[in-house]
Amino acid sequence: MVEDVGAEPVPVDPQDYRRAIGRFATGVTVATTFAGQHDHAMTANSITSVSLEPVLMMISVEQSARWHEAVLEAGVWGISVLAQSARPAASWLSTPGRPLHGQLDRVPHHRGAATGVALLDGALAAFECRTTGVHAAGDHSLVVGEVVGLEIPPRVEPALIHFRGRYGRLD
Repeated sequence: MVEDVGAEPVPVDPQDYRRAIGRFATGVTVATTFAGQHDHAMTANSITSVSLEPVLMMISVEQSARWHEAVLEAGVWGISVLAQSARPAASWLSTPGRPLHGQLDRVPHHRGAATGVALLDGALAAFECRTTGVHAAGDHSLVVGEVVGLEIPPRVEPALIHFRGRYGRLD
C-alpha cells in the first residue's frame, strides 16, 4: 500500500543513519593539503570518482574540520589510497585533537610532482587534485577537484577498508 505522498516524512535519526551507512564497506584514504606553511592531513573514506572528461574526483569534508579550511586556502590536495599495512597511519590521522604541526612526522611520505602535497609512501594509488568547485551539503562540503597527478605503484597488496566502524582488509 502506498503512503500519502503529501504526508510529512518522519526525520531519520542521525545515529540510526550512522549505523546503517557503516554497513557500506569503503576504502580508506588519507587526504592531504599544504596551507599556512605546514601539511594538513586526515583519514577519509568519503571520496568519489566524478568524471572521466575531465578527470574529476570529490571528497566530502566536515566543515568544522581543520582540513576544510586548509584545503579551501590551498586549492590543491592529495588522496592516498591505503593498503592494509597503513592502518597505524589511518588511526593516527583520524585521532581527534592530534597536534596540527608535525602530524606527518611519523608517517612516511613524499611530495607529489604536480602539486607538492604530501602523498603517503606505500599507497595503493595516489591522486593530486586542483580544486574546481566546493558545494555546501549539510554540515559537509563536497570538494571537487581535477586530477592533475597520479601514482600507480606496480605492486598491489590488500586494501584497508572501513566497515561498521572498524578497519579491516580487502584481499
